[in-house]
Amino acid sequence: MDEVLIDIIKSSGEKDKFSTSKLRNSLRKCGAGEELVEQIVGQVREELYKGITSKEIYNRAFALLKNKGAIFAAKYKLKKAIYELGPTGFPFEKFVAAILEYSGYKTKVGKIMPGLCVTHEIDVFAEKNGELYLLECKFHGEEGRNCNVRVPLYIHSRFQDVKQQWEKNGKHDVKLVSGGVVTNTRFTEDAIKYGTCIGLHLLSWDYPKDNGLKDRIYRLGLYPITVSQLLTKREKQFLLSRDVVLCRQLIKDQFFLDHLGISKTRKQNIIRELSQLSSHGSH
Repeated sequence: MDEVLIDIIKSSGEKDKFSTSKLRNSLRKCGAGEELVEQIVGQVREELYKGITSKEIYNRAFALLKNKGAIFAAKYKLKKAIYELGPTGFPFEKFVAAILEYSGYKTKVGKIMPGLCVTHEIDVFAEKNGELYLLECKFHGEEGRNCNVRVPLYIHSRFQDVKQQWEKNGKHDVKLVSGGVVTNTRFTEDAIKYGTCIGLHLLSWDYPKDNGLKDRIYRLGLYPITVSQLLTKREKQFLLSRDVVLCRQLIKDQFFLDHLGISKTRKQNIIRELSQLSSHGSH
């Protein structure tokens, strides 16, 4: 199908051209078959009008997907589900740590470390193969808010302070390799340029290309519990407050559902949904 040259309004307020290939890719990523993808793209194209917002397009595609399969819809909702981890950002830190653990890192969240000048609270402390990374998580609860160059500037100076103290101390089994920034939104061009130049690890919703946050979640099947279509908002909040952030964790620790007083039948349905999501990683 040809592209439709129509202006849409992005969440940041900027104008952009509607892209059928972008919509098609996001539908494919959540597991929808080609026939369903073309059906939804065709329907959305017919309903486009000048000045439509990207949110309206998303809502429409989500509604059409939900009619066809709750699992597709849950996966399509991933970005929104990560916003729902808020408002404090602490569940997002737990979520980032959990993703890293599935990639073989040992992690700690909210660790206090001394710098040469002051002490610092490190969001995620990640260690693998004798190498240590100190990561700062920048969580935004709404779309359109990106990480600008000030973020890596600030993180780098904190890392340098900790590193100087670390090297001065000298009695460590692991090597302090670098700092990093993880965000659920995007980095500005300057933030990427500066962060890359000074050797910070950068991870955002779609950066690095094909290995951003969304790609890792899809690939490993590490969905946050907020994607569930069956759990209520209150139930999700309860689970997050008990540090249950991944669907996989809840499958393992099902007793949390008993604490919520969920009936046996509903519990089975929830576990089935979570299992389908967790096994949908494209390994």
